[in-house]
Amino acid sequence: MDFWAMVAHESDSGIVLTRQRVGEDFLGPGEVTIKVHYTSANYKDALAITPGGGVVRGYPIVPGIDIVGEVHASEVADFAPGDPVIAHGYEIGVSRNGGFAEYARVPAEWVVKLDTLNLRDAAALGTAGFTAGLSVRTLLDHGLTPGDGAVLVTGATGGVGSVAVDILSGLDFEVIASTGKADAADLLAELGANQVIGRLPEDPAAKTRPLSTARWAAAVDSVGGKSLAYVLSAIGYGGAVAASGLTGGPDLPTTVLPFILRGVALLGIDSAFHPIDSRRDLWSELGKELRPQHLSRLENYAPITEAEKVLRALHAGTHSGRTILGVAGEF
Repeated sequence: MDFWAMVAHESDSGIVLTRQRVGEDFLGPGEVTIKVHYTSANYKDALAITPGGGVVRGYPIVPGIDIVGEVHASEVADFAPGDPVIAHGYEIGVSRNGGFAEYARVPAEWVVKLDTLNLRDAAALGTAGFTAGLSVRTLLDHGLTPGDGAVLVTGATGGVGSVAVDILSGLDFEVIASTGKADAADLLAELGANQVIGRLPEDPAAKTRPLSTARWAAAVDSVGGKSLAYVLSAIGYGGAVAASGLTGGPDLPTTVLPFILRGVALLGIDSAFHPIDSRRDLWSELGKELRPQHLSRLENYAPITEAEKVLRALHAGTHSGRTILGVAGEF
């Protein structure tokens, strides 16, 4: 069969995303073929069309680390045509073609059948929302309770941060939202943030102290770098930080002191290769006890043909919330 796709091509002048008619050979191996209804815009997708982005192993490729739709064909009994499903992470949109196309094919062990979320809500969450949910779930499993004190969320207007603010607020936590966007305070308050502060550290030129005054019981961090180093220094005794991002850089200029003097835990959050059984359980939770209360407030919509514009804004740091990219009927 032939179908439409947005294909990223590399050339001497950079990487461009082109609307293109492709054949079944673009689907690749796998037991489940999905008719894509939605995908979403993630920072990793933005890197896929950025020269030197470091995530794509070879061009041309169909980006889109999120695939949301219904089963078109299946070679396994676990999935039947018409089943609502999501697939994300693994090699999708990185080394094999992803969700920026009318059809996608993936291994059955990468697919989650949706039982508590509709397709649009699942797309609004996507990888970023899953990462936020996984960050919160990991902190809860570590023992965090609302009575322990305030929880900081860095990069609070981004996909991970905004959903984390929403989920934590819904669980009755006091949420402190950190963002460099001064005009985002009203939105973050709507999502449930008790206080909105600027980027951390407040004085980026100052040297981060190994230990600062304890300010928060825990944190969800999607920034990394010097910001994460500061956050670790200001977590209270026995607290924890769930870290998932590196927009502030991959280096972590800290010391062992937060860990050995305050018992702080640094909890790494990986959504790409998270085990499938736990992944399926968490997606079910995201439609129930971890469901964001203001998902529609976070949601933006664009047709897939506008994906490049959306991803350029995301990479430039001018994008907020979550953007669903409509695929079905939008080519």
